Amino acid sequence: MVPDEHISEPALSRWTRATVYADMWVDPDDDPRETGAEVVDERGALLESLRHYRLTLEMKCAGLDAEQMARRSAAPSTMSLLGLVRHLTEGERHFRRVMAGEDAPKLYRTDEDRDGDFNGAIADPAVVDEAWRQWRTDVELTDRYLAGVTDLATLNAGYSDYGAEPGGQLQLRDVLVAHVGEYARHCGHADLLRELIDGRVGQ
Repeated sequence: MVPDEHISEPALSRWTRATVYADMWVDPDDDPRETGAEVVDERGALLESLRHYRLTLEMKCAGLDAEQMARRSAAPSTMSLLGLVRHLTEGERHFRRVMAGEDAPKLYRTDEDRDGDFNGAIADPAVVDEAWRQWRTDVELTDRYLAGVTDLATLNAGYSDYGAEPGGQLQLRDVLVAHVGEYARHCGHADLLRELIDGRVGQ
């Protein structure tokens, strides 16, 4: 008899809700990311990119239950979609600590558990609901800060741990580019995680 550990899971079929292009998440006319403001300058481009990737995160998690949200990618990784939501919440708070000097302590990560945002992402509906509530709260607070700062050359008011020499001065444009990059990186992970969960693919 073949040992259980050698029995592979049945392959998932790739699928999409799009009717125009078979490799898209939704049809272009139904994509909420295509309804943003017209980009006319550098600041607008960065803010629109941030909006785009935040929406992508929400789309990649749409329609999943708590078990699916908390499902890990592959051992030994603890990465899950729920973990990404929690991790990116920490990123929003980190952004405001650096740029605004805000008192926004870490919620999930500790010195003892630096991966607490992922390790604590368990298949509990209450944990999922709280993660989304906290993410949306922190997104709103970050956007409120950004709405009040128009100059991308604005320097950080808080301690910066970016770069080779932490503690230095950075412009808003640099920190915002890093923030957008963090979302972009993890939206790539979300693409793979969602396809592993139920086979859904898309842009």
